[in-house]
Amino acid sequence: MSESIRLAKRVVDRMACSRREAEIYIEGGWVKVDGEVIEEAGYKVRPEQTVELLPQATLTPAVPITILLHKPAGVTLTDAVATLQLIDPAERIEDDRSGITFLKRHLTGLEMLTPLETEASGMLVFSQDWQIKRKLVEDAGKVEQEYIVEVSGEIVAGGLALLNHGLAWNGKPLPPIKVSRQNETRLRFAMKSPDRGLIAHMCAKVDLEIVSMRRIRIGRVPMANLPIGKWRYLLGYERF
Repeated sequence: MSESIRLAKRVVDRMACSRREAEIYIEGGWVKVDGEVIEEAGYKVRPEQTVELLPQATLTPAVPITILLHKPAGVTLTDAVATLQLIDPAERIEDDRSGITFLKRHLTGLEMLTPLETEASGMLVFSQDWQIKRKLVEDAGKVEQEYIVEVSGEIVAGGLALLNHGLAWNGKPLPPIKVSRQNETRLRFAMKSPDRGLIAHMCAKVDLEIVSMRRIRIGRVPMANLPIGKWRYLLGYERF
């Protein structure tokens, strides 16, 4: 039986590069073994196996990625394991225009930055990028979020005006909030960093009960046509 060797050594021999350069190529997802991308430098290959370096391979450090996910209603994301189970390569949308190849390292250091209540559906953001983390966590109070809320009940007289300005939360007056009707049973809320339970509280104050709630935008990035349970990479030009 032919003796196997580490993939990194095979790349060094084939490409006449340094061991560290070979590891960077492999960790960056630029090396295929028998047509499959392999990300582990210590992966064992046999002499008869085909090892190729992709034409666009670069030694430039990998760029941190950000993922947008359409969370289904009723799903609780309380730990990293449950969260990452949703980011399955099989659930990535087919027409993801980012051009990014999914790599296992994309799940390393990935943080959920925009939690949603269990009952709510809609857009979640996961990122490795410290700048996006700062924008959506430290500066969350400056980033507007948009929700479509299906309600039942008969709104009190002047209720829409109250939803826009005039209600309190935790004993303090709420700042002006943009609330408008989409139709008889659907409201649009645009607000900054809403606390858990705030929208339900506001609706209850005007005799409405929430049937469903969906977040469709965070900052300048809309969820658009992302199907429930599917995800995609943030495009290079998109900014929150």
